[in-house]
Amino acid sequence: MNLPGADWGPPAVAAAAAVLVAVAGAVTTTTDAWYRRLRVPAWKPPDWAFGPVWTVIFVCTATSGVIAWNGDADPGARRLLLSAFAVNAVLNIAWSVLFFRLRRPDWALVEVAALWLSIAVLAAVTGRVSTAAGLMNLPYLTWVSVAACLNLRIVRLNAPFRGIA
Repeated sequence: MNLPGADWGPPAVAAAAAVLVAVAGAVTTTTDAWYRRLRVPAWKPPDWAFGPVWTVIFVCTATSGVIAWNGDADPGARRLLLSAFAVNAVLNIAWSVLFFRLRRPDWALVEVAALWLSIAVLAAVTGRVSTAAGLMNLPYLTWVSVAACLNLRIVRLNAPFRGIA
C-alpha cells in the first residue's frame, strides 16, 4: 500500500545501508576461544544484550538520516549527510575487524575515538535539520562510550597484544 506522496526511496536506502553495516559488523565479530579467554570487567554487558542494543541503535540512526535527508533538499547538505554516514559506517565495521579479526583491542581502542567522533558528527549534521534527528544518535553515542570504556579495561587487563594467535 503506497501512501499518496510518500517517497520510499530514502527509508529503503537507509534500511539497506543499516542492514549492510550490521551484517558486516556481525560477520567480523567472532566470539571464539581467543575472545572467551580475555579478562573482562564485571560490569561488561552480557553477550546476549549486544544484538538488541545494536538493533535499536541502527533503527534510530537510520531514522535520523531519513529525517535529515527529507528535511534539507540542498545538494551540499545531502552530500555532507551521506559523507558523515559513510565515514561512520567504515569506522563502525573497522572497529570489529581490529578487535575481533586482527585480535588487536589496543588498535581498536585508538580507532574507537574516531568512531565516537564520527557519531558526534552524525548527531550534529542531523541535528542541524531536526533536533529529534540529532537526539536519535544519542543511544549510539552512549553505547560506543560504554564500549570505549570496556575496550580500555580489556586492554589494561590483557595487554600486550600481538595480533592473531
